[in-house]
Amino acid sequence: MVKIRYITVGVLLVAIVLLLVIRPGVSGYTALENFEGTVEFHKDMSCGCCGVHSEYLSGRGGLDVDVIVMDDVEPTKDEYGVPNQLRTCHTAIIDGYFVEGHVPLEAINKLLEERPDIAGIALPGMPAGSPGMPGVKNMDWVIYSVNHDGTYQEWMVI
Repeated sequence: MVKIRYITVGVLLVAIVLLLVIRPGVSGYTALENFEGTVEFHKDMSCGCCGVHSEYLSGRGGLDVDVIVMDDVEPTKDEYGVPNQLRTCHTAIIDGYFVEGHVPLEAINKLLEERPDIAGIALPGMPAGSPGMPGVKNMDWVIYSVNHDGTYQEWMVI
């Protein structure tokens, strides 16, 4: 009985060390791994899911996230040209692009890897199971690219 406890404790210690040394989830996202800038994460002071998404970006994404709590995030959305139809509860600014909503790392990595001539990307709504949202993924997440003139089109489906 005592021997099993020591083995269990040993396994847990090894797991904790590995979690501290290895950034889980970043592997395979070369553009994110090489990104050296800071993410400006603009969120409304009353939003809870925004904090979870910013932690997802810093924890799983390994990004340096500067959370900016605001009374009103609409001026930031206006400044960066986020179309009204795609607006959500928070806006991140990553290397000059806006990232609107609960966008997964796959899409952010693609954005930083391809560096298209667009204003940003958006995942409208607050889909269940998306990073920062409770529940399980029960539908495709359609991520839109937004041109500098405010027009947008489907860019990626996850």
